[in-house]
Amino acid sequence: MSLFAFSCDNAVATETPATATVTTQSAKAPRGVVENVLTKAEQDALTPDMVIQSFKEGNVRFQRNDLTARDHSEQVRASTYAQFPKAIVLSCVDSRVPVEDVFDRGIGDIFVARVAGNFVNEDILGSMEFACKVSGSKLVLVMGHEHCGAVKAAVDDVKIGNITPMLEKIKPAVAQVEYDGDRSSKNDAFVHMACESNVRNTIARIRKNSPILQEMEANDEIKIIGAVYDMDDGSVDFMN
Repeated sequence: MSLFAFSCDNAVATETPATATVTTQSAKAPRGVVENVLTKAEQDALTPDMVIQSFKEGNVRFQRNDLTARDHSEQVRASTYAQFPKAIVLSCVDSRVPVEDVFDRGIGDIFVARVAGNFVNEDILGSMEFACKVSGSKLVLVMGHEHCGAVKAAVDDVKIGNITPMLEKIKPAVAQVEYDGDRSSKNDAFVHMACESNVRNTIARIRKNSPILQEMEANDEIKIIGAVYDMDDGSVDFMN
C-alpha cells in the first residue's frame, strides 16, 4: 500500500519492530502516570460505542480538572513507528477548543482535523477515510462549539478575503434553520441552532460524499456522530 507512504502512515508494510507499540518503562516516571499508547490489539477490541463512552467519561474528567497524568516523552517514543487511534474528530480551529484535553486523550489516541466552522471538504474526507479505512479508527465525531466565530460570520454574511468563499460551506446549514425571530449573530439562541444545523449538515455531507465511510457505517464498523462543545462549562453535548 505504497499509496499511503507518508509521515502519518501506519499502514505500509514494514520491518520495524512490533514492539514499537509497546513502551519501554521509564524508571523516572511517577507511579500512576500513563506511558503506554494504544496498540493494534487494543484498537481492534474497541467498538464505536465503547469509544463514545470513553469520550463521555473523559469529558467528565476534563470538567472536573482531573485529566489523566501522562508521560508525553515516553508516549512519543512508544508511537514512533505506528499509530492506532480510536477516532477522528473534526473540530473548529478555535483556540479555546482543546480537543484532546476535552476528551482526556493522549498521544496516539485520536486523529484531529480542524477547519474554521468544522465543515467537510475533499481533503478532510480523505483524512477521515485514512483514519477509518486504513488506520482502523472506530468513530468519526463532528464537533461544533458555542460562540463559533465562523458560524456567526456565516449568519451575518461577512465578506472578507478568503473567508468569504469559506463561509459558503456553512451558509446552507444556516439557511436550513427554521426560525422566525432575529436571525443575526446577536441572537445566541439562533447561533446555537445554526451551530447544530452545521454539525448535522457536515455529517450528511460525509455520508453523501464518502462511499467508503458510508459503507463502513452501514456495516457497523464505525459510527459517524455529532456533538457541540459548551465553552461556558467545558461540557460536550452529544447529538442524536
